[in-house]
Amino acid sequence: MSQEIVDFGLTLKEKEYLHEQVVTVIKARLEGWEAPDDVPESAVLKEKRGAFVTLKKNGELRGCIGYIEAYKPLYQTIREMALAAAFNDPRFPELGAHEWPEIEVELSVLTPLREIEDPDVVEVGKHGLLIRNASSSGLLLPQVAVEYGWSREEFLAHTCNKAGLVDDCWRRSGTRLYIFSADIF
Repeated sequence: MSQEIVDFGLTLKEKEYLHEQVVTVIKARLEGWEAPDDVPESAVLKEKRGAFVTLKKNGELRGCIGYIEAYKPLYQTIREMALAAAFNDPRFPELGAHEWPEIEVELSVLTPLREIEDPDVVEVGKHGLLIRNASSSGLLLPQVAVEYGWSREEFLAHTCNKAGLVDDCWRRSGTRLYIFSADIF
């Protein structure tokens, strides 16, 4: 199971710009200075898109937060989610300056959510999942199932667990399934 590449129209230069924004805003917070509010010239970076920023330390998750849906221009989303992943992920303490040299940054720019009726549509390595039932919801990015070597059913079960629901919640009435893809870099 390998991860499928999705072309979102982002050039290498635009991807580098987004990565630099993550580094700049996190370093600014750690070092106590204000990052400049840099507005890119690229129209693509000004489009409203959902995105996640994932931080890893020695290959292990250290923070991951994002917008599932497109609320803000992509460059603003990336800046905000970088700070949230570093300093506001409730699963981890705030990132410390001593950790910064060991941090790897991964960005995931999302396609819009698409509700599905048939779980067999889910393709491991291509799709991320959002599962909703009543007031509970859980989301896993496409790369998570690949990293853990999960089958489709395991991916569905772990997404249910992320929502605080039982493993097979995806089979039950009232549960809504959504898929999306991501440009991950």
